[in-house]
Amino acid sequence: MRRPAPLPTTPESPGEKDAAPGAKPRRRRRDAEAEVEFSASDDVTPDDVTSEEHRGEASTDNPQPTSTRDVWRAARARRKALRAEIRRFTQRSRRRRIVWLSSIGAALLLVGGSVAAAYSPLFSVQKISVAGATTLDPAAIEAALGDQLGTPLALVDSSKVKAALLAFPLIETYSLEARPPHDLTVRIVERTPVGVIRSDAGYTLVDAAGVALSTTSDQPAGQPVIDVPGGVDSAAFRSAGLVVRSLPADIRAALTGISARTADDVTLTLDSGLSVVWGSAEESALKAVVLSKAMASNPEAASIDVTSPEVAVVG
Repeated sequence: MRRPAPLPTTPESPGEKDAAPGAKPRRRRRDAEAEVEFSASDDVTPDDVTSEEHRGEASTDNPQPTSTRDVWRAARARRKALRAEIRRFTQRSRRRRIVWLSSIGAALLLVGGSVAAAYSPLFSVQKISVAGATTLDPAAIEAALGDQLGTPLALVDSSKVKAALLAFPLIETYSLEARPPHDLTVRIVERTPVGVIRSDAGYTLVDAAGVALSTTSDQPAGQPVIDVPGGVDSAAFRSAGLVVRSLPADIRAALTGISARTADDVTLTLDSGLSVVWGSAEESALKAVVLSKAMASNPEAASIDVTSPEVAVVG
């Protein structure tokens, strides 16, 4: 009996022909896995494949944070970089602000230190000086202000100083001058007496404002007697006071009496017996010049009328 011819077989590749016998089951296994993968991907559309590829590329090019800590670190790094940029762009303005604040602080420190020092015992009154006193005794004024010793110059009580100086009627005005660190100077302007007013109490020395400076039983030397009706509050007295203050020193020293019934008829009497009709207090400076010239030209005159200074009448 003839044998049947063998079945045709799949041509083997050179690699398969040389492979070991145990390689055939492994190839079958790979084929089976490929079939399974193909069957699993039967429902996958081309769009899905494209989206998966894009996601893969995106995840490869820009990997996203995978945890909360990574997100926090990234935010902190971004804030740090932003602060660095802000500092770099605001450096000039910050420097200018620092300079301004430093200047203001130095000024405040200087002012505060000066104020604190001025109100401290470092600048207390240790010496009181009186300037401008001619008739008054400076030592008496200094003694009256003794309670201000030890007081800081900035805390000297002007009301207490005024109360102490009221005891000296000859003081017309005064001013306080602090001279750090320890000197206090009192500058005074004394009242100028214009004469005395005779009364039952004696002779009262007054100035042009009618302020009583002192009262004595005898007439003070060198002070004329003022004879005016109505006393120191009358217009005649005010006019007479202005006339006396305008007189030259030599005529003022020779003056012995002043009389006036009204403000326009002031009459002066000199120690030589000369009577001077002055009139009102207007143009007193010019009248004083005319009187001096008339007295020099007429030493034997008994009276001189300078009511009209342009034309002096000598009698």
